Amino acid sequence: MDKQKRIVVTGAGGFIGHHLVKRLKKDGHWVRGADIKYPEYEASAADQFEILDLRKYENCLLATRGGIDEVYNLAADMGGIGYITANHADISRNNILINAQMLEASRQNGVPRFLFSSSACVYNQAKQKDPDVKPLREEDAYPADPEPGYGWEKLFAEELCHYYYKDFGFETRIVRFHNVYGPLGTYDGGKEKAPAAISRKVALAADGGEIEVWGDGEQTRSFMYVDDCVEGLIRLMASDYRDALNLGTDELVTINELVDMVARVAGKRIRKRHNLTGPQGVRGRNSDNTRLREVLGWEPSIRLEQGLAITYPWIASQVAPQRVAEMVDAV
Repeated sequence: MDKQKRIVVTGAGGFIGHHLVKRLKKDGHWVRGADIKYPEYEASAADQFEILDLRKYENCLLATRGGIDEVYNLAADMGGIGYITANHADISRNNILINAQMLEASRQNGVPRFLFSSSACVYNQAKQKDPDVKPLREEDAYPADPEPGYGWEKLFAEELCHYYYKDFGFETRIVRFHNVYGPLGTYDGGKEKAPAAISRKVALAADGGEIEVWGDGEQTRSFMYVDDCVEGLIRLMASDYRDALNLGTDELVTINELVDMVARVAGKRIRKRHNLTGPQGVRGRNSDNTRLREVLGWEPSIRLEQGLAITYPWIASQVAPQRVAEMVDAV
């Protein structure tokens, strides 16, 4: 290992941030976690964990105090497609405040390097209208027509990172996440992503039962297991690459195929009931990893069914009490 670093992870109470803290501690670094909430499913491994509302500048200064070497800014108001399509104003305001003020506080406190977590939601919607979508290259974000709200604020924050380097020489890294999943992630309440939502529904369904699928199920996505995500974050932070970089897999599947995979892992026969009025986002989205391989000499390697084989049992164990209660009620 290189010398021990002092590292801040914002959003450390969330899914990716929690896994990143565990990995950084395993690698021997000193870590401060900052978030508006504690991790939901297990205690944080951070040396310090501070409850801070990072929409307030004074809290961003607190989070980055004390000779910090690196900031991973993962804090964000976000969720699945249902949540981000219903809360444009709140999401945009909250995230613009967090991102702008974390950048400035990190610079003011002399942090040498800052990583911003962007999203595949920045990509031009016109290039995502076909389920058999062409993999999205980083330059496909322009001309700009991102997802309303969440996509626009992420794209603006990417530009803000570029401005901070051009104007102040402040070293920034920009990662565009493509649908991260895994254990210890949100699986209910409206903020969960598709793999977690489908895993929950399958876990609660009887063998031979039926689950609701938003849309016709032919919309396509690629999904990245959280361990690959964390590895990519650490590699990008250590690199000299300052432009936005995709971080995802290029294993494109339909949502119907995702349901079938989860059902296989669960050992259940599942029927699909398609809700054509449910939110489903763009018709197709996939990651072009050409630049990722060029820059990092690496790309995610965990196949979707491999990751689901770990994720589904964890979610099933979480919802087991609810499943038992429903079975008792049905008697």
